[in-house]
Amino acid sequence: MLGARGGWQAFRRCASLPRAQRAVRLRVREALEAREPASEVKVQGWVRSVRSQKEVLFLHINDGSSLENLQVVADPSLENRDLTFGSAVEVQGKLVKSPHRMQNMELKAETIRVVGPCDTWSFPLKMKERHPLEYVRQFPHLRCRNNTLGSLLRIRSEATAAIHSFFQDNGYVHIHTPIITSNDCEGAGELFQIEVSWKLPETHFFNVPAFLTVSGQLHLEVMAGAFTHVFTFGPTFRAENSQSRRHLAEFYMVEAELSFTESLQDIMQVMEDLFKTVTSTVLSKCPRDVELFHKYIAPTQKDRLEQVLKNKFVTISYNEAVEILKQASQTFAFKPEWGSDLQTEHEKYLVKHCGEVPVFVINYPYDLKPFYMRDNEDGPQHTVAAVDLLVPGIGELCGGSLREERLPFLESRLQRLGLADAYQWYLDLRKFGSVPHGGFGMGFERYLQYILGVDNIKDVIPFPRFSHSCLL
Repeated sequence: MLGARGGWQAFRRCASLPRAQRAVRLRVREALEAREPASEVKVQGWVRSVRSQKEVLFLHINDGSSLENLQVVADPSLENRDLTFGSAVEVQGKLVKSPHRMQNMELKAETIRVVGPCDTWSFPLKMKERHPLEYVRQFPHLRCRNNTLGSLLRIRSEATAAIHSFFQDNGYVHIHTPIITSNDCEGAGELFQIEVSWKLPETHFFNVPAFLTVSGQLHLEVMAGAFTHVFTFGPTFRAENSQSRRHLAEFYMVEAELSFTESLQDIMQVMEDLFKTVTSTVLSKCPRDVELFHKYIAPTQKDRLEQVLKNKFVTISYNEAVEILKQASQTFAFKPEWGSDLQTEHEKYLVKHCGEVPVFVINYPYDLKPFYMRDNEDGPQHTVAAVDLLVPGIGELCGGSLREERLPFLESRLQRLGLADAYQWYLDLRKFGSVPHGGFGMGFERYLQYILGVDNIKDVIPFPRFSHSCLL
């Protein structure tokens, strides 16, 4: 019996077909996980290595379903000049037990068809060579064929599924929030404005200025007025003119909103549960892929992650954070002062000070945060019910808050900022059945960067945007 359910079902469906049509298509992963031999199977993929001997031909092929390659054993007569590293092939034959300890099964080929040849001289990836991430970053259209990036993309896929499962298992409704919007949720002004070439100057396609979204939060708040627990997971854009290892112009954001909650602790608990659940799932479902990163990219990250999953996250206030930074023996490029935002160097120090575990920093200065965060009414040091989650080596991973549900407070602040007219619809939400609520957002790429120990955030996206001119 085949261990992979899909392959076994396909085998059963084909059992009554004529012999010429009986070959069952298996993915490489299914073939490797098979528990018993099977005849008349077909595997399609790309050649990772070719080794020809006098009496036998060895191939290793991969189709992206697994980090491990499937070994193909064939008669030398099946070799041809197009059968090279990188070529696309279809192999039919028998799945048999492998005599080698490193692999459970191998494919004894009866036919090998080269579907697409590969010019190995000009192909930038070379056989059995471990290319640095900096090298493959030059080839955004080919780097997914590299082992490291292949592992990364499988991990991204599993992490995406785990995030959806976490929210759905906890009763959240998935909302598709707009990508084109007139709102600047973060208030920083770092937006990509949409322009239509055929429109006349000083006119707008949507009759108002339109931008690529920086966050789906405000739209989620609309939906949280009807569904109580909602989330979104989609692309967001920041026009921050930075080419650093920490910044992306386009990235994915996980965001959630919870109605009927008056406690910042409730928001923090969801953040912690989401992180631990998704990380545990990824470690369980992609052990070999994660191991590749923890072995060759970040050798100490595995032990750190295990400690993080075992321990409760630490909580400190913004006031406490500033005092810790002021008393630090370390010299900072940005002097820590009450009322100033925490810089990355400050965030990393706070995590280190607290024992290299994730740290929640709560209750930030009122004037430091956007208009929608709930006023704590706690003068003289005026704060809002905001929270940032800091993680080792990265700094901020998540940001959230209780939202200001009280109409007079929100109205007053929007008027002072000159935004009352633009956000009249947002004020309406406070007039018609408003409830205490809050939410948070987590940068997906920054999450992957942390769990895998990758130094450059551009190495955890499918297509790198390492310069403004590198767009496919």
